[in-house]
Amino acid sequence: MPAKTNPSDLVRRVRKGEHAAASRALSIVVDDGKDSEALAKEFFKASGSVQKIGVSGPPGVGKSTLTGRLVGHFRSKKLKVGVLMVDPSSSISGGAFLGDRLRIMEHATDPGVFIRSLASRGMIGGLTYAIFGAIHVLESLGCDKILIETVGTGQDEVEIASVADTVLYVTTPSMGDEIQAMKAGAMEIGDLFVVNKADLAGKDKAIADLKAALGLGHSAGQAVKAWEPPVLATSAKDGDGVPELAAGLEGHWDHLKKSGEGRARLKRQHATELQFWIQRRVIKSALERVTDKNLEELVARKTDPASLGRRLLK
Repeated sequence: MPAKTNPSDLVRRVRKGEHAAASRALSIVVDDGKDSEALAKEFFKASGSVQKIGVSGPPGVGKSTLTGRLVGHFRSKKLKVGVLMVDPSSSISGGAFLGDRLRIMEHATDPGVFIRSLASRGMIGGLTYAIFGAIHVLESLGCDKILIETVGTGQDEVEIASVADTVLYVTTPSMGDEIQAMKAGAMEIGDLFVVNKADLAGKDKAIADLKAALGLGHSAGQAVKAWEPPVLATSAKDGDGVPELAAGLEGHWDHLKKSGEGRARLKRQHATELQFWIQRRVIKSALERVTDKNLEELVARKTDPASLGRRLLK
């Protein structure tokens, strides 16, 4: 790395709020490039300092539009906002191919907003192994709120609960059948539920179905949760309900700070980050030891994947 972008200088510039430095640092950390660990260690010092909001839900519910509206609302309050959009990956290049979401990118020229698209690279759960490194860069950049929009795979998005402080689950009036089936998985991770596109017919029924499903989600012997997830209605197209949603998000953040739940969630996030790091390193280390000779042994059936895998892991 050139002297003008050495790790310590890059960290200093990110902490000063320079977007160009944050983009450079984020690329290094996400791509696991040279100096990535040195940078990650420094950026981790800011971890847990701001609210991380996961925006989850199935495709087509308007997550990007709603995220854009939230960005606009936070900016009206003079808050600095970071946005991470985790997109499906190209099976060939591994790159994200939904990175040009216009509904959010209208904020791209705002100096108080930092937006980055991340490739999921085939990882289940709607996330990416690099998500924590990216979050720590934005925390160090001085963001007041960080929005994380997941791929949009419905029930598989439960991983977001181990990354975000507050999980916002978005649905629409037209997804009544899905709401009926949401008694586990995605239903259990939401801290706030939003019926978006509330200008469409069926809003009241969708809200009622969500509230009923939330009630069914807790067994009779389970302790009552200190935080009761609200069910809100928004129309991201015209901004209706967005201030109320932002107030609900802030209310949950206050709850986390005042209760032991905030610390418990941060511990869970750190445990997940450690898990991601170990998985990534073990897989990378093992695959680097695979030789053409090993593959020839498999072709000749002199060994099998399980036996060869054990040898490599040793």
